[in-house]
Amino acid sequence: MNILHIDSACLGDNSASRQLTAAIVDALRVRHWDANVAYRDLGAGHLPHVTGPLLQVMRGQWNSTIPLNEDLQGDVMLTELLLAEFMVADVIVLGAPVLTLSVPSTLKAWLDRVVLEGRTYKVSPSGRTIGLATGKRAIVASTRGGPTLAGMSDYHTGYLKAVFAMVGITDVHILEADNLAQGTAAREQAIEAALQQAALLAA
Repeated sequence: MNILHIDSACLGDNSASRQLTAAIVDALRVRHWDANVAYRDLGAGHLPHVTGPLLQVMRGQWNSTIPLNEDLQGDVMLTELLLAEFMVADVIVLGAPVLTLSVPSTLKAWLDRVVLEGRTYKVSPSGRTIGLATGKRAIVASTRGGPTLAGMSDYHTGYLKAVFAMVGITDVHILEADNLAQGTAAREQAIEAALQQAALLAA
C-alpha cells in the first residue's frame, strides 16, 4: 500500500488536523505494516501558486514564446513529482482545516498542480469530465474553530469531495472536529471523538 500524507495547516504543533492525520496514518500502518508513506507539509509554505507558464507547459501548450528558464524548469519538475506521488498513492490522508470558510491557500496550490486535464482527468467529446485517478481512497481530517454552519460544507468538505470526484476518487471519508476554539474542554472532547473515528476509518 502507498499512502500519501498531506498536512496543510500553518499552526505547527498546535494544529488539530495534523494530530488527526498522524493518527490516521499510524492506524493504517498498524493494519498495513509494510505501507510506503510519502509526506508533504504544505503548511511550511514551500509550494508556490501555479503560474500561467507552468500551466501551459503541463498542458502541453508550451512554445518558444514562453521562456523555459531555470525557475520554470524547476517548477515543472516539482509538479511532475507531486503528480507522481498522487497517482501512485492508494490512500490519500489529507489535513484540511477550515480557513476563511474554505481550504487553506496552500492546499489549493497543491490541488491546482495535481488536478490537471490530460493527467488526472480528461474531457470527453461530449464535455463530460472523466477521472483518471480511480481506485484510490481519500480520508480528510476537517477541522474548524467553531460549529459547522449551514452551507459551509459547500465551500469546504463539499468542495473537496467535488475535486476528488473530478479526478475519479469517490471513496472519500470525512473526519470532522468542530468547536476547537471554544475552550479547552470543547477542544479536547472534539479531538478525542475524532481520534476514535480515525481508528475506524483506517479499517
